Amino acid sequence: MTLFAQDRVLPAPFVSPEVAPFFEGTAAGRLMLKHCDGCNRVHYYPRAICPHCFSAATRWVASAGLGRIYTYSVSRLGVPVPFAIAYVELDEGVTLMSNLVDCDLDALAIGQRVQVVFKPTEDDGPWVPMFTPLLST
Repeated sequence: MTLFAQDRVLPAPFVSPEVAPFFEGTAAGRLMLKHCDGCNRVHYYPRAICPHCFSAATRWVASAGLGRIYTYSVSRLGVPVPFAIAYVELDEGVTLMSNLVDCDLDALAIGQRVQVVFKPTEDDGPWVPMFTPLLST
């Protein structure tokens, strides 16, 4: 069983004015996405112009932070701490690349339900969204 190590150093991302509201959301424990009022679709990576219809009528909306693992890969060799990187399909219909954390890396599965968690970055950088398996109830 390999667990995500809490001592893994995460580099701080660059925060441009265009994505600053995204990271303000992560600091408050919310995963923010862009919604286009022109075509009524949500998109990620957040940007001012909708990639679907090219409308500038976009706004920030909070995601429920729930989804499924679309695909993943576990890195163990040549890294100080094993980690899993994944594409996660959110229930809102967008897919994003992130890490799978706080879990048994050997028990991950495609299609597994996950929920967002937020992890700090180095040098007091912004918190970043990652995902952990959703516990069955």
